[in-house]
Amino acid sequence: MSGASKMDCTTSKSQSEGALTILTPTLPFLKWAGGKQRLIPQYQAFFPPLETISHYYEPFIGSAAVFFHWQPRPATLSDRNEKLIEVYQMVQQQVTAVIDALQPHRNDPDYYYAVRAQDPQNLSPVERAARLIYLNKTCYNGLYRENSLGKFNVPFGRYKRPKICDVDRLCAASAALQGVNLVADDFAWVLDTAVAGDFLYFDPPYAPLTATSNFTSYHRHGFDAADQYRLAQTISGLTARGCKVMLSNSSAPLIYELYQQPPYRLIEIQARRAINSKGDGRGPVKELLILNY
Repeated sequence: MSGASKMDCTTSKSQSEGALTILTPTLPFLKWAGGKQRLIPQYQAFFPPLETISHYYEPFIGSAAVFFHWQPRPATLSDRNEKLIEVYQMVQQQVTAVIDALQPHRNDPDYYYAVRAQDPQNLSPVERAARLIYLNKTCYNGLYRENSLGKFNVPFGRYKRPKICDVDRLCAASAALQGVNLVADDFAWVLDTAVAGDFLYFDPPYAPLTATSNFTSYHRHGFDAADQYRLAQTISGLTARGCKVMLSNSSAPLIYELYQQPPYRLIEIQARRAINSKGDGRGPVKELLILNY
């Protein structure tokens, strides 16, 4: 890596640490199915004031678009995809090494499939992080999907000039992640630690709108109706405890059923479907923002 890249990271980090109360919104360094970057302007009015939050939790980290934009402190980000959490840990702790490891990667189908076929267990944590970022930037639609054995199986994306190593975003993300607690665990673990005054934002795989639109099995463990019920029970427990909760989900009948009673508020949000096998299926779609406050 060039000296300029190292200087960029140093500058980005010092600016963030020197102004923790006036943080500049940061863009995600990963693409993710259902990422919320474009919806943040619609969410903005519903976030509780930062000064009223004791601790922020985001149990489905994905691209962490909400966290990177808002950057509340203190914060705990988690996901049961341990490979994803490792990427965030490496960007948090060893961003310069991650950038170094990303530099040799290239946008070529044969090379892509060779990298995809690698056994991650034979790589160092930094190399695994760089591999996942590379695959994310060059695979089809930026999708993360595993087969039943936990192996990444998304085809090559055929982008003309993907920005595989975005030094600025990686450096800014590393700065934003300083002091953040990163946990690899199921979402229900938050019941062990969250207390009254904490704010939790849940962005789980969405409930399918129809029986033929089920596209929630990005991770080998999947996320089905039983998980949606478990999530509703978890949110009920957090509500009884005095925690503030915001949940994003589809407008499927199941979601209306789970959150139709007070204290929940259901707010309709207009989103744009980004991943669909048919181009004409990527238009506006109604989603729900669910609040317990």
